[in-house]
Amino acid sequence: MPGPILHLGATVLCSHAGQATPTAPSPRVFVSGQAIVTLPGPYAVAGCALASVPSPPCATATWTVGATRVFSNAMPVVIATGQSTCVPTGTPLVPIAMQTRVIAT
Repeated sequence: MPGPILHLGATVLCSHAGQATPTAPSPRVFVSGQAIVTLPGPYAVAGCALASVPSPPCATATWTVGATRVFSNAMPVVIATGQSTCVPTGTPLVPIAMQTRVIAT
């Protein structure tokens, strides 16, 4: 399914409203002046609301499904409609705000 390409400045949250930040953006391709993100680059999650509950909070996340036709450095690019998983909770990441000019399939 097509979707906007996610970049370093995109607002991505875990399902519990923790801020997710890519730790390994692609240095070769830019959209809206910022580096894009590729699979399987990990995301670091900070401020997960589960931190106050006995279960462990989201700490990291990875996108498991991205673009099937658009690649950077031989890796699929991350798109807003892709699938992701947070560790250790298993919940998905939720893209909130991103560039909308470049769409990938």
